[in-house]
Amino acid sequence: MDKILDGNKLANELNLELKTKIDLLLANNKKRPKLATILVGENPASKVYVNIKHKTCANIGISSIMINLSANISKQELLEKIDTLNRDNTIHGILLQLPLPDGLSKYTSEFIEYIDPNKDVDGFHPINRGKLFDYNEELAACTPKGIITLLESYKIDLKGKNVVIINRSILIGKPLIFMLLKRNATVTICHTSTIDIESHMQKADILIVAVGRPKYITKDKIKEGAIIIDVGTNRVDGKLCGDVDFDDVLDKCGKITPSPGGIGPMTVHSLMQNTLIAYTNQESHRLE
Repeated sequence: MDKILDGNKLANELNLELKTKIDLLLANNKKRPKLATILVGENPASKVYVNIKHKTCANIGISSIMINLSANISKQELLEKIDTLNRDNTIHGILLQLPLPDGLSKYTSEFIEYIDPNKDVDGFHPINRGKLFDYNEELAACTPKGIITLLESYKIDLKGKNVVIINRSILIGKPLIFMLLKRNATVTICHTSTIDIESHMQKADILIVAVGRPKYITKDKIKEGAIIIDVGTNRVDGKLCGDVDFDDVLDKCGKITPSPGGIGPMTVHSLMQNTLIAYTNQESHRLE
């Protein structure tokens, strides 16, 4: 069990710290931080994820509202809803749950760009993504931020480590590049066009995997003592599992995150952290 990087346990501890900060704000007659989530359509997985986020908000003292919209809503109507939230001074964070339904998904980038970057608690707005070039992680994407928080909380030194990421998305791989470089890691990004991808995996001191393939990583693909960060969540025969064959690699790896129970809770914690940061920035600006 000393190999397990327990995201559930750590997220609970860190969320308690956030709760203490929020309790102190309220004791000093400050307003309560508030998060708005927009859920378009009836995607069952999205409903589960949004409910988890709202439950965590309630547990730590963040006020939250869930805005449920029909999958048939027009592009203009959704933009108008985002605009209303942008202009509402009682809302500190806005989260547009992805993926969007088929009719709207092609406009995803436009919707994200329309969110006020100061309220972009998902860290997807181009301004917040661009800040990572200067190593500003204030409102960084939640999953990469959660990964870094997990590694640092477990005292895993990234300096000089060979980190291989199997993912190049704006949600995970790309933000992680800059967050890892900031900590002086050597970073390799692998993807569908990478030649001899297994040779890269086998050299990794730290392997971060988000490919959406159940049990894709087996012990023959990792080096002895490697630290494995499994970001995957897959459903197989009614059960959740990661992109890593946990049982197969456990003896060979140095540390490993379970899935579920690893990066998922850390992602939600980062959302709570970003919401409190956004709140602090906006309220401080209003006092100036």
